[in-house]
Order: sequence, then C-alpha cells, then structure tokens
Amino acid sequence: MTMSEQNGDERTAVSVIGLGRLGARLAQAFLNAGHGTTVWNRTGAKADALVAQGAVRAADVRAAVAASPLVVLCLPDYATGAELLGPVADGLGGRVLVNLTSGTPEDAVRTADWAREHGAGYLDGAAMSGTRLVGRPEALFVFSGSQEAFAAHRRTLSSLGDARHLGEDPALAPVYDTALFGMIWGALAGFHHSLALAGAAGVAPTAFAAVAEGHMPFIISLLAEHARQIEDDRFPDDDGTVDVHRAAMGHLLDTSRAQGVGTELPELLRTLLERTAAEGHGASGIASVAKAIARG
Repeated sequence: MTMSEQNGDERTAVSVIGLGRLGARLAQAFLNAGHGTTVWNRTGAKADALVAQGAVRAADVRAAVAASPLVVLCLPDYATGAELLGPVADGLGGRVLVNLTSGTPEDAVRTADWAREHGAGYLDGAAMSGTRLVGRPEALFVFSGSQEAFAAHRRTLSSLGDARHLGEDPALAPVYDTALFGMIWGALAGFHHSLALAGAAGVAPTAFAAVAEGHMPFIISLLAEHARQIEDDRFPDDDGTVDVHRAAMGHLLDTSRAQGVGTELPELLRTLLERTAAEGHGASGIASVAKAIARG
C-alpha cells in the first residue's frame, strides 16, 4: 500500500497502458479526478490529446510501470499484456496491476498467478457501462482479485465510476463481464424487437421508449425476486406460470409474423418455455426457466 493511499490521498499516481477507446477514457477520468496520470500506447499519437491535458507520456512500457504504484492495462487481449509486461516484470514488485482487458476466467487466473510471482498485487476488472459513462458515478466497474489491493486503491478506482469488488478469486470479474454482457443483449434484443413490432403499427421509436422506460421498475424488481426463487428452488406463480407465458409467447410470435417482423427472438423464447414445461414446470412460475437453461 502506498503512503498516499494510507493517508487517504485521492491523488495517487496512475499509469494507463493501452489507449484505445476505453483506455483513453480511463486516463481521462483519472486526469479529471486530479491524479497524476502517465500514459503509453504503441501508436504514440493516441496519447497526444491526453498529454495536452496534463498527462505524462512514458517513453516505453518500463517507464510507464516505474512511474506509478497503480498500473492499469487496457489492451486488445491478455497475450498482448504478457508480451508488453514480460520484459519489464522485474519492475512490478510492490505495485498493483489492474487489468481491464477482456478475456476468460482462465486468462485472469493465469495472469494473477504471474503477477503474484513477480511481487505485484493483481486485480482483474471489467467496464460494464461501455465507454460513454466512464468517470461518472453510474458507470459500473467490477473487480476481483486481491482484497488488499482493492482496499488500498478503492478511492482511485472510484474515479472511474461505481467500483465494486466481487471477491478474491480473479476469475470472478470475467465471469460477471460475460454474464452481464449476455443480460444486456437479452434486454436490448427484446427492446429492439418491441420497437420493430410497435413501429409496424406506426409508433415512433421514441414514443415507445418513453412508455417502456416506465415499465422498467417492474422488470428490475423481478431480478431480485427471481434470484431468490432460484436460490430457494421454489417457483410461485405470482407472475404467471410457464404455460401461461408459453401461450402469450405464441401470440407474440403470431403477431410478429403477421406484421412482417422478424420472429427469431420469440421463437427462441417459446422454445425455452416449451422445454421448461416438458421438464415438468408448466405450472411453475416463470423463474423456473433458469433450471432448463442451467441444465443445457
């Protein structure tokens, strides 16, 4: 832990290696929060705008690592990180490496072990709100790995947004990253299908979105409720049974087909509901579809 973090100083120096779209936003957020920020990128011109705002351009990766107690990676893949840091591993001792590179749980565990062997604290992480919200409180960032490293640098990482530590297992961040990505696309696909269906009836996308936003609190409330049901393995039919929703999905499928709208999504969902019913959960609440999914 650095002295600045022990004293609660929120301006710990940070180095950002990799200045793609996300990496540049990370560096910008650290700069905006008043942190001394060193940056490095293979294509040096990508650092120009940040340097003009006060960032320090590192001459090479070794200089970037040496400049700060907190080193943030944002690279195309873990192999690139290994390629860049391998030759300078002797300079990692006593520092904390934060890896915001997308990859697999196996990548995260392997990199955490490597960092530990070279005396560095390690946090694997994921930016769950894209690039647009980086630096704002509502931008969700998840981290896993060393609790000590996270506690030491939590204030600094909170410059990026809502920084949450998931646990000591470094694999957890990529697991959440992948799972939440799937949830986002499930929600967006449903919304896009809804826009197409409403649009076929002459409804403007923004008009439909205004009503859909009002429906979101109910949908959000289902998340915690269904999670409890799945944990308890009890599926009350308060929100309708699988059979009821299977019939309703048939109506959605027929209406979509009649309006000339793509039917891929309702067909997928009806298949899932039919499989859940076939496994004996037709009279169960709809959260029981999770059992069918989990069984593959």
